[in-house]
Parts: sequence; C-alpha cells; structure tokens
Amino acid sequence: MVKEIQTVDVNLIRKVILPRSLHSHKGNYGRVLLIGGCYPYGGAILMAARSCVYSGAGLVTVATERDNITALHAQLPEAMAFDIEECPLLEAQLAGAEVIVIGPGLGESDLAREVFTSVLSAVRSSQVLIIDGSALTLLAEKLDLVNSFAGQMILTPHQKEWERLSGLAVEDQLVEANLQALKQFPQGSILIAKRYQTQILQLGQTPRQITIGGPYQATGGMGDTLAGMIAGFVGQFKNDRLDAVSAAVYAHSAIARELSQTNYVTLPSQIAEQIPVFMRSILP
Repeated sequence: MVKEIQTVDVNLIRKVILPRSLHSHKGNYGRVLLIGGCYPYGGAILMAARSCVYSGAGLVTVATERDNITALHAQLPEAMAFDIEECPLLEAQLAGAEVIVIGPGLGESDLAREVFTSVLSAVRSSQVLIIDGSALTLLAEKLDLVNSFAGQMILTPHQKEWERLSGLAVEDQLVEANLQALKQFPQGSILIAKRYQTQILQLGQTPRQITIGGPYQATGGMGDTLAGMIAGFVGQFKNDRLDAVSAAVYAHSAIARELSQTNYVTLPSQIAEQIPVFMRSILP
C-alpha cells in the first residue's frame, strides 16, 4: 500500500532549472522530434512544437502533413519540419533524435497507424518516447508491441485514455492501482495521469502529485502544450528524468494559475509564451 505521496512544488523546480553553462550550445539542450498534426488536427502539433521550443529545447523538428508546414514556419521559424509521409526523412530523424513525441493531432487513420507502429519499433534504448493524444489510443489497440519496445517511455493519458490502456475505470484510478497497471509497460516508464491533482508515477519511486491548476485549463490543446513542455524539459535537463517530467508538469500548471488571475480561461498558446519568463523567474 502506498503510504506517502510527494507534492511537487517550486523547490523541485529550482533543483531542475539551473543556469546554462557559458560553454554550451544548442546541441546540449536536446534534439527533439515531434510527430503528428494530421488533418484536421494540424493545430495540435503546432502547439506542442511551440511549447517545446519555448521550453528551451536545442533543436526541434516536426513531422507533419505537408499542408501544415507553411503555418508552422509562419508561427515558429525556430522549428524544422518535413512531410510525415517522407519515410527516408522520418527514419533519419528518428535515428538522430534524443526525445520523440508522438500523438498530438496524429489521428487514427491508416497512415497514423503505420507511422506509430514504425516509430515504436525504431526507438532505441538511449531514446525517450513520449506517447500522447491519439497515439495512446493506438497503443491501447496494440499493447503487444510494448513487449519489444527498447526505449524509455513516458505516457501522458487523461482518465479515459488511461482507462483504455490500463483497464481501470476512472473511479478506480487511484495511485496503488495505477502503479500496478504501470507494470505492463517497459521498466522505468513514467505515467503522467492527467486529472485534477495530476499523478506522476514511476515504479520504484515515491508517487508524486501536482496540487495546483484548475478548470481554467479546460481548453483544447492544453495537453499538446504539456507534451511539448515535457519533451523540452527532458531534452535539456538530463540529470533526473522523473524530476524533469515533474518540473514540466508543475510549470505548466503554475503558469496557467498565474494567467488565471487576469484571464477567465488560460489558452495553451498563452502558456507557451510565458514558459521562458517563468523559467527565468526560477533562477537566482
């Protein structure tokens, strides 16, 4: 039985977000590949990429539908992009990435399923794969693929997505039950169980929980923005992956809480714009 749950607070953030070395360069802060944004969900991958770049990731590349690339470059010239159907490019980018995000706006088409299966089989032990959005649904359909997965997995389901993955009804998704369900995923996997007071779980570690955030975050694209932030934090803060994930989840809600003081709802794009400001405020 779980006897202790750690509340993630600003003290952990201060341990994770540290001043950058004077002798560093963009290659030190993470090579991230984001995959998704298939019609009609192009905005999802744009929001994920935006928050990833604004979180400080060194090199961000997006695999999306060709029609989406002009809009992406217009909003985010810092990111590179290519057509998701260009298999040789996808294979090359998969090979070079340190962190891969799949799912924001990916959909459930035949193409989405083909790409998802290819990515799951291509990830190496040194790489981190963040599975978000519709990719969680695709994973639930093919859980047998998990047995041959070689990388480091981060799952970001909301309660209904986790129900499909774990078999746990929403009302049964308590910490102990979630930890038990997490055993079917690769060793070291991290579960971000999104809900009121989001849980952050990894087997063998003290369960963590976010106690900030509120209904002002109930807006489309909020999860896409969080996925991009997690990728950005994991890519650059490499000392402790669980701490980096926890810091990203906390920062996401802390920024939303601050914005809610003057906004009835907090838009994901507003959160992304405030990420570097928030991160700088953490430093001495």
